[in-house]
Amino acid sequence: MIRRADVAVVGGGIVGLAFAWTAARQGHSVVLFERDRKAQGASVRNFGMVWPIGQSAGAPHARALRSRQLWADLADQAGIALDPVGSLHLSYQADELAVIEEFASLAPGLGFDVRLLTPSETLARSPSINPDGLLGSLWSPTEACVDPRQVIARMPGFLAEAHGVTLRYGSVVTSVEMPEVRTADGERWSVERAVICGGADFRTLFPEIFDGSGIRLCKLQMMRTPPQPSGWKLGPMLAGGLTLGHYSSFQACPSLGALKRRFAETMPEYVGQGIHVMASQNFLGEVVIGDSHEYDDAIDPFDKPEIDRLILDYLQGLIRLPDDSIAARWHGIYAKHPSKLIVRAEPQPEAKVVTAPGGAGMTLSFGFAEELWKEWAALGAPI
Repeated sequence: MIRRADVAVVGGGIVGLAFAWTAARQGHSVVLFERDRKAQGASVRNFGMVWPIGQSAGAPHARALRSRQLWADLADQAGIALDPVGSLHLSYQADELAVIEEFASLAPGLGFDVRLLTPSETLARSPSINPDGLLGSLWSPTEACVDPRQVIARMPGFLAEAHGVTLRYGSVVTSVEMPEVRTADGERWSVERAVICGGADFRTLFPEIFDGSGIRLCKLQMMRTPPQPSGWKLGPMLAGGLTLGHYSSFQACPSLGALKRRFAETMPEYVGQGIHVMASQNFLGEVVIGDSHEYDDAIDPFDKPEIDRLILDYLQGLIRLPDDSIAARWHGIYAKHPSKLIVRAEPQPEAKVVTAPGGAGMTLSFGFAEELWKEWAALGAPI
């Protein structure tokens, strides 16, 4: 028997969920395939940071802000915890302060809503911040925190109940030959459109496209504390000076080059492991800490204790927690392109690969899905 749907989405991570939600909101019947009984890849192993402050000015930042609006809608509709705590980039060195001062001066023209805070204003935002040597911070109100475990667990049920999305978890798609999608358990679906969003896993369906895509794999290591005692709150999500060298938004700052040279000269082990240190607190009260970036051949299945040590050492200079014990450690591996925000390909008419948002899946996926669906729907224009 051949079943029918308007749209097939392959992949139950945040990109796939975003496309399923977008298509369903526009009235299309959707079937969502996920090879595992529950999604276990990069989408459930990250900070849960919705992080517009990290995106380049212009279309990427506007896309992130639109995603942020859609997250608020989803939280209300699906009962997902969204904490609009904003973010602080903390400065403890003169060159770090120079970068955030430059960014604050450029921000109005670039479309960012930020404010430069004095040390006392910074300390008033969070009880955890280390006051010793603090020079100031950059405050942004646009960032929000979700728990990816809750999102990935709850959103599929919401899609099914509120939008009639057909869920096929534990179902491996073995072929996409439009208009037919086939699975390993013998199901056949006739669909008008298919979106393949399974991270690097799309290589099993379209190996030649994957080989020519330029996608790299990136491994990160992360940790989290137990729930903090007595309802203690971290407040804004926090980042240190290393983070200024990580996100593309700060490339607009003329003094960033000098800061990155200082990191390379004085902190080569951090630069070599791609470490920048951030902290957020989820709705359970746990503080999530990370992370590192190892690529391609440097990735192995064994986590490196020295990476965790470097992260925690740096964190000690930024914050103080009531309970800084580590309750869990893990790593994630995600697909990333060296220059593209997301990888798009069309292996067949009406079948699109949309994948590899790098470390910005929580930040960009909803905005991308909305934009690309509008493109696709507009007079046959390519997605």
